[in-house]
This record gives sequence, C-alpha cells and structure tokens, in this order.
Amino acid sequence: MRLVTALYPGSFDPVTNGHLDLIERGSRLFETLIVAVLRNSEKEPFFSVDERLDILRQTTAHLPNVRVSAFDGLLVDFAEQSGAQAVLRGIRAISDYEYEFQMALMNRRLAPRLETVFMMPAEAYSYVSSRLVKEVFRLGRSVEGLVPPLVEERLRAKLGAARRAPAK
Repeated sequence: MRLVTALYPGSFDPVTNGHLDLIERGSRLFETLIVAVLRNSEKEPFFSVDERLDILRQTTAHLPNVRVSAFDGLLVDFAEQSGAQAVLRGIRAISDYEYEFQMALMNRRLAPRLETVFMMPAEAYSYVSSRLVKEVFRLGRSVEGLVPPLVEERLRAKLGAARRAPAK
C-alpha cells in the first residue's frame, strides 16, 4: 500500500463534531492528514485563524498522524508545498456535492496528480455545519453534542466578552 499524505481543508469556524468525525476517519485512511485552515480575508470569522488552529490542535492531539496548519491562496499550491497527494472533503447533501465536484475538477486541472476523496460524515452529523452552529448559538440555544466541549466553552467566552463590551 502506498503511503499518502492528504489535506483536509476548510474554514473550521468553528470546528464541529462532523469535522472531527472526518478527521478521525481520515487519519485511519492516510499516513498523514493535514487539517488545513483557510485564511480567507473576504470572510469575517467568529474565531481568528490562531484560535481555530489552537482548537484543532487540542481536539486532534490524540491522533499522532494529524497535523494542523493554515494556508491562503490556492489549495493545489499548498498541497504541493505540503507534499500532499490527496484532498479529503466531506459531503453532507447533494448541494455539497455539486460545489465539491466543481472544485475537485478545477483542482485536477491545476494539479492532475492530486486526488480528491469524498467522505460522508456519520449520520448524526449529516446536517451540522459551522454556519448553523454559530447561528443557533448566537440565538441562545445549546450546541451541545454538535461541537466539542472546548468549542462550546470558547463560544460562550467569546459571546460573553462581546456582550460585556461597551457599544461603539
């Protein structure tokens, strides 16, 4: 069997249990799995890149073949710099598939040797997205079971700090 390094890219803002499900399963498939946090200057994230890297490092510390890193620019360029031969992507619904299929084909055009591997999350997380988690949390409902306890703690701390901050 060939030893393969794979990237699992995303914003991870915040990391959910669905993400962690794919990371754990991906770590069993690949020799090395690099969880790659995208720096996207066009989006206003809830957590900074450094906060997301810290959360991911803590929540994946039990997986010795998982590395956590940040990147900007094209994924194919980061894959080349990292020595990755594959990209791991999660698909929850048909709408995900359409977007991911386009991205995979563009990546193949730019880097023909880079393979994309699609995985479905466990059924319990098939509807969970970072966007929904943030929305539910901001509206005062519990996200227990959708995110790791560390994320819930950080969400509470961040939202509490924002509520205590004087209005501008």
